[in-house]
Amino acid sequence: MKKLALKIDVDTYRGTREGVPRLLELLQKHQAQATFLFSLGPDHTGRAIKRVFRPGFMKKVSRTSVREHYGLKTLMYGTLLPGPHIGKRCAGIMREVRDAGFEVGIHCYDHVYWQDNVAKQDADWTAREMQRACDRFEQVFGMPAITHGAAGWQMNRHALRLEQRLGFAYCSDTRGSEPFVPVYRAEIINCPQLPTTLPTLDELIGVDGIGIENVAQHLLKLTETALPTGHVYTLHAEMEGMKLAGVFEQLLEGWRAQGYELVSMAQYFAGLDMARLPRHEVVFGEIPGRSGNLALQGPQFLPVRSEI
Repeated sequence: MKKLALKIDVDTYRGTREGVPRLLELLQKHQAQATFLFSLGPDHTGRAIKRVFRPGFMKKVSRTSVREHYGLKTLMYGTLLPGPHIGKRCAGIMREVRDAGFEVGIHCYDHVYWQDNVAKQDADWTAREMQRACDRFEQVFGMPAITHGAAGWQMNRHALRLEQRLGFAYCSDTRGSEPFVPVYRAEIINCPQLPTTLPTLDELIGVDGIGIENVAQHLLKLTETALPTGHVYTLHAEMEGMKLAGVFEQLLEGWRAQGYELVSMAQYFAGLDMARLPRHEVVFGEIPGRSGNLALQGPQFLPVRSEI
């Protein structure tokens, strides 16, 4: 059966408290599996206001009604209001997800701090932030995480290397078309990437006549023909778990009708032939509907063989 992996990014305190329980309800109703990736430190969403100077950011904000999805209080965390510590205050909800039989992993420690800074930071900064997330995950779940999906698909070379050293089995930090072994500047990193293959709702809504009423149909057209290795779809607790829950239910029903098995990242990974995974460079660039440079699946890496 063709597989579609559901990767759920949980960015905020409100998304954890309100969006996650709603997503659990929908997934269980439709007998679907998924992987929940949690933000584990303070919610400093309000500090994202600095992105106003980033090309394309204000256009995205105006399209996707950020205030409606995140709430006014969330948009003040870290500025006018102290940011609640998600990993401390929502540990019980996180464990409920695991106890319900869903895979859990790391999204980040401080979502805004990682997303806005990692691209230009050094090895020490990167190691400190990743270790904070790993430590809090172990405190919440009593075991180390085996997977990581970077906030905003923002990475650097140090983070890629650390994923191997920290013992992650697989990660999903990139956008691309198929699972691959990442390579950065000819360095092979032994931690497979399972890239997001489909656009997200906030990248689609408000573009080319796509709205809430027809965005599910648009996505379902993209999945009518399955990729050889299936798909990975990233959703957000703050969107599909709240105002756009109805859209997500349409997608679940549509994907079932198309013959997809809706799986977690672990289940998706288990079905791959590791010996056949291609090696691809990790590059950084833009994608339609999202501001900033993201980690992308680049050209296939074909090392030059010397002739003797």
